[in-house]
Amino acid sequence: MERLEQLSVKNVSFSFGFKEILKNINFELTKGQVVSIVGPSGGGKTTLLHLCAKLLTLEEGKIKNSFKNSSFAFQEARLLPWKNVLDNICIGLLAKGVKKSKAQILAKQIALKFGLEEDDFSKFPKDLSGGMKQRVSFARALVLKPSLLFLDEPFSALDIGLKKELQSLLIETIEKENLSILFITHDLMEAIKLSDEILVLQAQPVGHIVKSFKFNTPRILRDDTFVYEQTAKLLSDEYIINTFELELK
Repeated sequence: MERLEQLSVKNVSFSFGFKEILKNINFELTKGQVVSIVGPSGGGKTTLLHLCAKLLTLEEGKIKNSFKNSSFAFQEARLLPWKNVLDNICIGLLAKGVKKSKAQILAKQIALKFGLEEDDFSKFPKDLSGGMKQRVSFARALVLKPSLLFLDEPFSALDIGLKKELQSLLIETIEKENLSILFITHDLMEAIKLSDEILVLQAQPVGHIVKSFKFNTPRILRDDTFVYEQTAKLLSDEYIINTFELELK
C-alpha cells in the first residue's frame, strides 16, 4: 500500500525568547495540493514555513511530514558565489549521491526549461541579474523532483513579466508532476493564481490563522479576469480587511 504523502500541522506554537510569534496553528497539506499563507509583515509567516521545513526546532505542537522528499526556494536566490550556474543547480543532486555527469545533464535540461541559455551555464552569480538568479534558484529546487516544495516569497522582487513566466512554469510542474507546495506571500493575486487553499495569518495579538479560502477552479483556467474578481472578493472580506489593516471608504 502506497504511503499517504501529507504535511500535518497540529497545535503549533512558537516563541523567540519571551516574544510569542505563533499560537495554536493547525492545517493540513496533501499530495498535489498548493497551500499559501498570507498576512502582513512580522506576522510569523516565515517562521511557520521554516518550522514546517525543519529549519527551526519545533517547541510546541506536532508537525508530521510524510512527503518522500522536499526542497526550498527562498526570497533571495542564495546561490553560492564561488560556483557557476550549472554547479549551483547540481548541488542538491550531488548531495544525494547522483554522479556528476548525470547531475550536469539534469541541471542543463532544467536550466533550459527555466529560460536560461547555454551561454549562462558558466556564469557566476555576480554576473547574473536578479531575475536570472531566481531562475537558477527554482531550477536548483525543482531538479530534485521534490514531492513537496517550500517557497518563501520567491516572486516578490521580480518584474511582472518574469513573475508570470515563472508562475506558468510552476503551474505546469504542479499539474504534470503532482507537485505539492507550501508558500508564503503578501500578494493576494499571486495566492489566488496558484493556491488550492489560502490561509490568512493574523499578527495580532500573536500569529494565528483566522480564516481559509478554498478554490476549485483548475489553475490553468485562472486567467486575469478570474484573479481580479476573486481578489476583489477577498479585499471585501472582514478578516482580510482586519488582517492587512485595510480601510474601506
